[in-house]
Amino acid sequence: MKVILRDDITTLGTAGEAVNVRAGYARNFLVPRQLAYVATPGALKKIEHEMRQRARIVEREKMSAEEYAKRLESVTVTIPMRVGEENRLYGSVTAQMLSDSLERQGFDVDRRMIHIEEQIRTLGAHEITVRLKHGVQGKFRVNVVSE
Repeated sequence: MKVILRDDITTLGTAGEAVNVRAGYARNFLVPRQLAYVATPGALKKIEHEMRQRARIVEREKMSAEEYAKRLESVTVTIPMRVGEENRLYGSVTAQMLSDSLERQGFDVDRRMIHIEEQIRTLGAHEITVRLKHGVQGKFRVNVVSE
């Protein structure tokens, strides 16, 4: 059975793509959950309209994510940590610590969005990347100081 996908499905394809699936899968899973339409001329027009609307929404979200990334660039977070010999930290700075510090400064960043290249185990300044929506990335600085 040929269906047109409304959303991206990793095992099948991307939104707007026409794919062949088993009739039972389409009838019992995809269509009732509104993940796909049965491929008809009317469904093609409907999906084209939805794709145009989705493109506008994505563009708006991408612009707001870029603006958020620019605001995030000016932020510096200070994390106090316990320090042992040779200025080595007990443990490391985690994404949850960074997320909590950003939240105290008025930024709502989930810990899963924070990407730490290498574990932060030393004092000093470090640069951290935040993955926002639609491939937009922002960076902010972290100063790790002795407690």
